[in-house]
Amino acid sequence: MDSIITLDPVFKPMLWGGRKLETEFGFEIPDGRIGECWSISAHPNGDCTVSSGAYAGHALSWLWEHHRELFGNAKGDRFPLLIKIIDADDDLSIQVHPDDSYAAVNEDGSLGKKECWYVLSAEPNTKIVIGQNARSREEFAQMVAEQRWDELVNRIPVHTGDFFQIDAGTVHAILGGTVILEVQQSSDITYRVYDFDRKQADGTLRELHLDRALDVIDYDAPTPASGEIPPAEGPVQVLEQNDRYTVERVEVAGELAVPTQHPFTCVTVTKGEGTVCDLPVHRGSSLLALAACEELEFKGDMEVVLAYC
Repeated sequence: MDSIITLDPVFKPMLWGGRKLETEFGFEIPDGRIGECWSISAHPNGDCTVSSGAYAGHALSWLWEHHRELFGNAKGDRFPLLIKIIDADDDLSIQVHPDDSYAAVNEDGSLGKKECWYVLSAEPNTKIVIGQNARSREEFAQMVAEQRWDELVNRIPVHTGDFFQIDAGTVHAILGGTVILEVQQSSDITYRVYDFDRKQADGTLRELHLDRALDVIDYDAPTPASGEIPPAEGPVQVLEQNDRYTVERVEVAGELAVPTQHPFTCVTVTKGEGTVCDLPVHRGSSLLALAACEELEFKGDMEVVLAYC
C-alpha cells in the first residue's frame, strides 16, 4: 500500500499573478501571469492528478471517493483541504469568505473558506490587508459607497516568515510583492468587495459580490497588529490549530523523524532541499502522506510545513 504520493499541481492564471512560481520554485508553468499553484487539491476547479504509485493517473478526488481506506476511512464527502502557493505580483482584491453554514445554503453545498497564510517572501515595505473598521453592515456599506478605503480596511506590514490565520468573515487582501503558502478548506468561494477598478484582458471589470460580503463579514473580528511568530522551542512548531486544520512548521537540520498519526498529512517544502522518506524534495515540493505513513523521515537542510485534519 502506498504511504506517500506525489501530485501534479494545477496552475491558475490571474491578472495579479507573476512568474515567481517558475523563477523561484522551478515549476514549469504556462505563459502569462500565473498567480496560484494548487499543489494539493481535490476541488473540482483544480483537481490534482496522482503522479506516483499504484494510483498514478487518477484524480485525488477519485482516490478520496474510491479508496477512503488510504485516508484512514476519514469522514466527509470531499477531501477537506487545499494547499496553494500564491504569487501576488500585484494586489489581490479586497475580499471575504463565508463560513460552512452560509456556503452550504447559498453556494450549492460548498464548504466555507477558513484559511491561513505563511509568508514565503515579501518585498521591503510591503503591507497586507487583514480586518476592517466598520462596526455594522450599514456602516460598512456606507464607507464602501463613499470609497473610504483607507479608513475602512486595516493594513499592516508583512515580512518573510509571518503567519496569519484568516477566519471566515475576515476582510482581507494579499497585496503585491508577497508570496505565500496558503492552507485552506477545500473551497473556491470568494466575495470581492473591491478590485481597484482593474480591467480584465477583455476590458471588463471582475464581478463584485457586495451583498453577500455584507452578509458574512464578522463586524466584531479583531484586527491583528503583526504576523510575527513566537520563537520555536523545538524543531516542530504549531502555527495554527482549529476545528478545520492544524498547521506545523518543521525545521530540519540533518535528520529528523516526525510521527504522523493522522488520516493524511500535507507536506510542503518551503526552504532548502533534502529527502522525505527517501523521496528527493526541494523548495516548492509537495507530498501527501496517507494513513499508512506512521512517521515522516526527513533528511537535509530545509523548512517544511505540515497540514492535517
